Amino acid sequence: MRLIRLMLLAVLTTASLFAHADDEAAVKRLTELLNQAQTITARFSQLSLDGSGTQLQETAGELALKRPGLFRWHTDEPMEQLLVSDGKQVWLYDPDLEQVTIQSLDQRLTHTPALLLSGDVSQIRENFEITFKEGGSVVDFILKPKSKDTLFDSLRLSFRNGVLNDMQLIDSIGQRTNILFMSVKMNQPLDDKQFSFDIPEGADVIQE
Repeated sequence: MRLIRLMLLAVLTTASLFAHADDEAAVKRLTELLNQAQTITARFSQLSLDGSGTQLQETAGELALKRPGLFRWHTDEPMEQLLVSDGKQVWLYDPDLEQVTIQSLDQRLTHTPALLLSGDVSQIRENFEITFKEGGSVVDFILKPKSKDTLFDSLRLSFRNGVLNDMQLIDSIGQRTNILFMSVKMNQPLDDKQFSFDIPEGADVIQE
């Protein structure tokens, strides 16, 4: 699912700066930061670039995440899409096409990166090699999948003053996706109903 591939991911252009960071310390620090937020809501802006740096797409929208495994990602018009997961399955709704795609949620963090923020953080060590750099109020983590069967080659996750700030992704063909999070709120009460989806009447349904 293309939207999942573009979600919540990161690009690493200065890997050598992080090459000597301690993996154990990186895992511990990332776990601490992720565990601080049982829920997250935010606005986001997303920019996709090809390998030469040419802009492919720019979108914005809103997200909501809740542990364990619940997420909702709504992209604004004119390219509106809604991605929802209840932790077991995923719905992707395209209003323009009046089409809903349903599939089981892939629990592998390397295939569903949104689970890095909403899933079981204990799985991070099993899935990634992690390094980090901390300076002032900013902490940058570089996550490289241990498996070759993955949707991305490198992911950078950044926090500012302990709050999620941005993510970047680079995939196997050099395409980069930058996502900036704004108006981030943590640990606000969220109704589980927003993490389920009622299929609109008349919509085409594709079950994968």
